[in-house]
Amino acid sequence: MKAHFEVFAAYNGWANKRLYKMAANLPADEYRRDVGVYFGSLHATLNHLLVTDRIWMRRLTGKGEHPPALDAIMFDRFGDLLAARRDEDDRIIDFVRSRSEADFGQMVNYSTMGGVQHQQKLREILAHLFNHQTHHRGQAHAILSIVMDEEPQALDLLYFQRETKAGKTV
Repeated sequence: MKAHFEVFAAYNGWANKRLYKMAANLPADEYRRDVGVYFGSLHATLNHLLVTDRIWMRRLTGKGEHPPALDAIMFDRFGDLLAARRDEDDRIIDFVRSRSEADFGQMVNYSTMGGVQHQQKLREILAHLFNHQTHHRGQAHAILSIVMDEEPQALDLLYFQRETKAGKTV
């Protein structure tokens, strides 16, 4: 189980790096253009992903800050958002690496932003965290397909595995 989530943590960081590299090359008006996806623009979608990762990491570690709304713009400047994303990806990787195999079966108590109490196994929470990232990165990729002149780079797990030779056990 631990090896599985280590691969997903590394893949998550790889995919975010690739996504942000493409976003960095966009003109500001295209980066902020509302194209009709759930959070509107690439800028808002990338901010949402950071917000939710910070929410979950606070629930899991008891440390870190996050805004009170899922659609919050934590960082208006792309460079600041990029730096925060890199730090959060490293934090997630370090968190997964620091867990024992048994930890993934342990129950975690947490509260939603509305104060509702829940309890889930760590592995279920991490599965959600990584699935949520993939879901919204797909939206971000769709935005890139709309605003870029060429097709954006693929973000698939298989490309990560082929490129890094990692995760053959997934």
